[in-house]
Amino acid sequence: MTVTHRKQSTRRPTVRHAAEGTISPQGTEASGHLERDGTDGSTRPPAHRADGAWRVGDPVGRRQFVHLGDLELERGGVLPDVRIAYETWGRLNEAGDNVVLVEHALTGDSHVVGEAGPGHASPGWWNSLVGAGGPVDPDEWFVIASNVLGGCQGSTGPSSQAPDGQPWGSRFPYVTVRDQVAAERLLLDRLGIRRVAAVVGGSMGGMRAIEWAVTHPDDVDRCIVLASTPCATADQIAWCQPQLLAIRHDPDFAGGDYYSSDRRPDTGLGLARRIAHITYRTESELDERFGRAPQLGEDPLRAGDRGRFAVESYLDHHAGKLARRFDANSYVVLTEAMNSHDVGRDRGGVEAALRRVSADCTIVSVDTDRLYPPRLSDELHAALPTSHRAHIVSDFGHDGFLIEEDQVGRIIRDALDRRTL
Repeated sequence: MTVTHRKQSTRRPTVRHAAEGTISPQGTEASGHLERDGTDGSTRPPAHRADGAWRVGDPVGRRQFVHLGDLELERGGVLPDVRIAYETWGRLNEAGDNVVLVEHALTGDSHVVGEAGPGHASPGWWNSLVGAGGPVDPDEWFVIASNVLGGCQGSTGPSSQAPDGQPWGSRFPYVTVRDQVAAERLLLDRLGIRRVAAVVGGSMGGMRAIEWAVTHPDDVDRCIVLASTPCATADQIAWCQPQLLAIRHDPDFAGGDYYSSDRRPDTGLGLARRIAHITYRTESELDERFGRAPQLGEDPLRAGDRGRFAVESYLDHHAGKLARRFDANSYVVLTEAMNSHDVGRDRGGVEAALRRVSADCTIVSVDTDRLYPPRLSDELHAALPTSHRAHIVSDFGHDGFLIEEDQVGRIIRDALDRRTL
């Protein structure tokens, strides 16, 4: 087997979780083995490690697991023994036509809804989305969310064990959004699901959502894309470069092979997060919230030691928060996947690829988004055979698709309520 190597909110509705036996997985150990309680059934506490990744033996929380076997990659080569972690809410109906696939963004995971606790370092990242009476009601819909291929929260990624028993580290291959969707398609196959009523995602999740609609046009009824694009732009790739360099130039990154060390590349990952977070928000919001105010007790003009402005403290907070729950190698792998995103690759270009889509699409932008500006959504909407345009008004920039819960909820509810052919 071969692989292609890299070169270096507060409102929480009631949720009904899927019970054991909700679905009848298909296949055997060889074709795809489903595990309900962790990959080895263990609940022993995690050992100390130099990253924020989930490992076999850690508390599983609400995760379930499927082993997909070997996955052929777009760039060539095979990634062996791929495992995908996922969570579900609601029940699959008899017709099998009520599946909503939720796609997470760069540093998200399968924990869309729920509290922090054993197995989950942080609460659900879209807690307002799924819940009784919410936009996606589990009494009506069967919701599935997986941790993306290359991630660090249960799915195969750089921190996972390679066939030799050691973490993949720098040996983990370059994967694309198309590879990630291929893994998700296999996941649904193992769960006996052929068609999805809707695929919904924002940012990197929106990339996978539109890739789903292009790659599997007969399998997607609705496609809801928030604050995203059919292909990465030069500006987006440019913003990603200093993030990748910050991680790779951290001495503790060790070329990606830091898992056996007691040190971790927190400095590089933190710098990457600071750069990214600035692009996720707006100049006006940062100025209104912080202005030129110093952090309490740290006035740069008066403190004995060099002090910080409040906005610097804010960025430091987000850097530290991410380092506690995310793996730097996964940040690199997923960022590279986003950079390579292009639904038109080997399909005659973006417009030709989008003409393949048969899903009823809803394309959503945030008016103040400076990373995925509304013009990209305009272009996507115009190129799709069936598309509805929606807008989020927000002071929060790109993050508005997560923060503006009421607006997003109405848009998603309307999209799910629309009849499809």
